[in-house]
Amino acid sequence: MTSFDELTLLKRIHDPSDLKALSREELSLLADEMRRYMVSTVAKNGGHLSSNLGIVELTIALHLCFDFKKDRLVFDVGHQCYPHKLLTGRAEEFCTLRKKDGISGFPKTSESEYDAFNVGHSSTAASAALGILRALRLEGDTESRVVAVVGDGALTGGLAYEALDDAGEKELPFIVILNDNKMSIAGNVGGMSSHLSKLRTSRGYKRFKKKFAGRLNRIPIIGKGLSRRIERLKNRIKYFMLPNVLFEELGYTYAGPFDGHDIDELVKILEHAKKNVTDKPMLIHVVTQKGRGYAPAEQDPERFHGIGSFDEASGKSRSALNNSKLFAAELCSLAENDERIVAITAAMPSGTGLSEFKKQFPERFFDVGIAEQHAVTMAAGMASAGLKPVFAVYSTFLQRGYDQLLHDVCLQNLPVVLGIDRAGLVGADGETHQGVYDIAYLSTLPNGFKLLSPSSQEELAEMIGFAVGQQDGPCGVRYGRGLLPSRKLNTVVPMDEWEMVRNIKPCTVVASGRLLEVAEKACEGLSVGLINARKLCPLGQRELRMLDGAKTIITVEDGSRDAGFGAQLARLACAEGRLKVLTLGVPSIPITAATPHEQDELCGLTAEQIRQIILKNLY
Repeated sequence: MTSFDELTLLKRIHDPSDLKALSREELSLLADEMRRYMVSTVAKNGGHLSSNLGIVELTIALHLCFDFKKDRLVFDVGHQCYPHKLLTGRAEEFCTLRKKDGISGFPKTSESEYDAFNVGHSSTAASAALGILRALRLEGDTESRVVAVVGDGALTGGLAYEALDDAGEKELPFIVILNDNKMSIAGNVGGMSSHLSKLRTSRGYKRFKKKFAGRLNRIPIIGKGLSRRIERLKNRIKYFMLPNVLFEELGYTYAGPFDGHDIDELVKILEHAKKNVTDKPMLIHVVTQKGRGYAPAEQDPERFHGIGSFDEASGKSRSALNNSKLFAAELCSLAENDERIVAITAAMPSGTGLSEFKKQFPERFFDVGIAEQHAVTMAAGMASAGLKPVFAVYSTFLQRGYDQLLHDVCLQNLPVVLGIDRAGLVGADGETHQGVYDIAYLSTLPNGFKLLSPSSQEELAEMIGFAVGQQDGPCGVRYGRGLLPSRKLNTVVPMDEWEMVRNIKPCTVVASGRLLEVAEKACEGLSVGLINARKLCPLGQRELRMLDGAKTIITVEDGSRDAGFGAQLARLACAEGRLKVLTLGVPSIPITAATPHEQDELCGLTAEQIRQIILKNLY
């Protein structure tokens, strides 16, 4: 393990300006120290490792060339911001990464003046950076530079193209660094991946062009004129020779590809961009190696993209059973007997457990890249043609597809199935990744979008089968990070109906998902009713009739306290005028990184906290 006290060079970097005092040899040694420190910290705390290991030299070069107190640096997603944090006065605190009250795993403006914009989701950097640049110019600042660092995986998201097209059309002094490490989370997919592969192979042509032009210009009298005519001809044939035309057609001066681990080469091109980009945007294509400097991450960059704690020496982590794997196993089992079942992911085959589906049914597996909107509408198209599409997606990323869920799925009442992974509180990933809003916005969808919430491993398996089997409209199954408890299944009750766990009493608790187990502990020894809310929406008279005999209802969920299923039930009860409903859930504040138990405690969702609420309301 490498601790901060063991670092010779990084301890000397209190501010990016301190980099200028180091020789090129020392900068290379600094890069090695930064990698060792990141590996040790992530091995203990978990985090995003592969992409951060790959961007060390590029980050050093950026801070050597720009002053990001005055200039602005915007990262896409933020999976590659650890080296930036180490160089901007946060190295000593870096050991608190992703801990409560510690360093965030993503850029955060409240943490440092060097973090220009809060991020956590993909494909946003160009839009945010362009907004910052326009604001600076309107304020009369014509000197500051704005740099957006965009990963090649982020270019599979449509938002990135919208911003790149806007900036190119307006001919703004905008600098985009394309960090091309050949991956997003899993291997990149789609046309952009092929495009960048061609760009990487174009260096030979560029070297030839430079030498040929130089020789022409040295020919007496006719050389320069001949060179200009050939240049015009070259501009016509390059459409067939070089694929960098895509960026040039968008209005960018394209430069690259460059070795993302050669500090000298990077400094030269960045200094050029800083001085010469004035009225036209520039895109600098940098090729980096994901996982560089740590053999296990180099060999398996997908696993080390986002990883929990692991053994630093071997790189091994516990391959524990979790909800994602349970979901995928059940889906594979169903797919064996039904050829119409297809699986969709948005660049997350491993995280959602679908890697196994891909192995077993490659022709029925579709990875669309970081394009959740496209995934939802494609699923709608598949459903309209008779297939049974299942889109497995993290709750926080499903938010990006809300419009498509409304217009393309629900208005047509198509039987699309959503496997909503990482629902609820997610722990160390913090506020940008909390899956606490899905209940609120899914319950607003028309035609009775059905949302199910398993409280056990057995219910999760049954609900996947139920969702795929029912063909009268869309259905989602939400499940959290980790592993649900094992619990005997009450097969008498259909998966889309509530289950009576303890008979109705004047004070009755209605709990959903993983929190049913917590609520059971809270109710021990008390005369309290308890219901397992397997279905979260739509709610209606059937659920209200089940509560006959209760006077006070306490709802417990790891969704929005003010707009989740408890709030829906409260509105129904209010209309009836006969029930008092207390809603327990996640308050409408950002829930920052912490352990899941610490986050539950902050939200008032521990067994002891729920018990205290019950005791105050017993009759």
